[in-house]
Amino acid sequence: MNKKLSVVIISKNEEKFITDAVKSALFADEVILLDSGSTDNTCQLAKDLGAKVFYQDWLGFGPQKNKALDYASNDWVFVLDSDERIPPKLQEEILNIMIDPKNDGYFVARLNNFWGKNIKTCGLYPDYSIRLFDRTKAKFNNVPVHESVQLKTNAGYLKNHMCHLAYSSVDEFIAKQNRYSTLHHKKRSKLKAILNPYWTFFKLFFLKKGFLDGWDGFVISRLYAQYTFWKYVK
Repeated sequence: MNKKLSVVIISKNEEKFITDAVKSALFADEVILLDSGSTDNTCQLAKDLGAKVFYQDWLGFGPQKNKALDYASNDWVFVLDSDERIPPKLQEEILNIMIDPKNDGYFVARLNNFWGKNIKTCGLYPDYSIRLFDRTKAKFNNVPVHESVQLKTNAGYLKNHMCHLAYSSVDEFIAKQNRYSTLHHKKRSKLKAILNPYWTFFKLFFLKKGFLDGWDGFVISRLYAQYTFWKYVK
């Protein structure tokens, strides 16, 4: 028997992205939006497309997504961010999986787009994470950032990827990574603050073949190196 599916999204002031995100999720049986206090048209845009909208004060990424899962009517969920999209090929694959799931969860690849260019180097592709799963068998870990689904059984892998509109500009990249480094800071270490950024750049630009994306690969590698520096000095 086909399993019913809920697509779950968290949001705050995402009117720039939310329409296309919800539209890409309408193949599912329901779309859940858990908002944490938008002051723009995010919630209304989602409602107009048929999404069920709920409110929750911000709890941190892991706890917030777990709370969103509680609002789903179905056991099977796909967790989508506002700046992500589920392309038609992935939609079709998910629906086929729902006919008779062989696993309790599935890793999904993510194609990241930086300022208009899809990036498959710098270790940014396939960028797998568990997004499709039975919520009675898995939950997000309770961390403030870089949350992930914890599944006790083995997960399968989907063939098709979702799309992530990661950053529209270098300024946006810097601002977001600055916030993340504050949330995910490491124990202060002058030695690691000096050495680790060089390793991050070398790994992404050379070992992960960022050089194949030319200047874009260089900029991305350099900015992630800066992010590594921030984590050890904050």
